[in-house]
Order: sequence, then C-alpha cells, then structure tokens
Amino acid sequence: MEKNKIKDFNERTFEFSIRVIKLFQTLSKTEINLILGKQLLRSATSIGANYREANESRTKKDFIHNAIICKKEAKETKYWLELISEINPTLKGRMEKILLETDELIKILSKMILNAETKK
Repeated sequence: MEKNKIKDFNERTFEFSIRVIKLFQTLSKTEINLILGKQLLRSATSIGANYREANESRTKKDFIHNAIICKKEAKETKYWLELISEINPTLKGRMEKILLETDELIKILSKMILNAETKK
C-alpha cells in the first residue's frame, strides 16, 4: 500500500479512537454504560493498533489476517456503539457521526482485504 494512504489511515483510525474515548468520557457513569463503554473502548482502539501491526506484516497472508482482525474489531465497535446509542437516546445525534465513520472504516478495510487477496 502507498505510504500516504497508510499514513492517512493510521491517522484516521487514531482520530477515531480519540473520538470514541471522548464519547466514553461523556457517558453517564451507570453500571451498564461502564460495562458497554469498556467493551467499546477495547474494540475501537484495537482497530488502529491492529492496522499498524498489519503494516508491519512480512507476508501478504499475514497482512490479510491482521486486516481481517481490524475489520472484525470495527464490526464489534459498531455493535457496542449501537447498544450505547439505544440506551442513551440523548446521544443519538452524536452517535450517528461515529457510526457513519465506523461504517466507512469497515468499507475501507473490506476494500484493503479484497485488494490484498486479489494481488496474491
């Protein structure tokens, strides 16, 4: 993958993590929000961490494996965001933007995986 695209996606996943962390900090401190929020933090921050690991892959197969993990983490993140949105209706507007970004990350990762698989 091109260096600029790697840098851009590294930055995008980092910024996404920051947005999710800030969202978590605004959640009311109910037991449910804390449980769901911690799950969200794990999966959301894992996307960028695993993508950076994928970029250090020695083989195309290893890259694909790590990119698939990123995509799975993004899908899990979407699940937690949807749950949190449902139980915190006052955050729905803010959550829509983060959910859209999550969908975009999933699409980009899907394209990366497909491109890598076709270049095998």
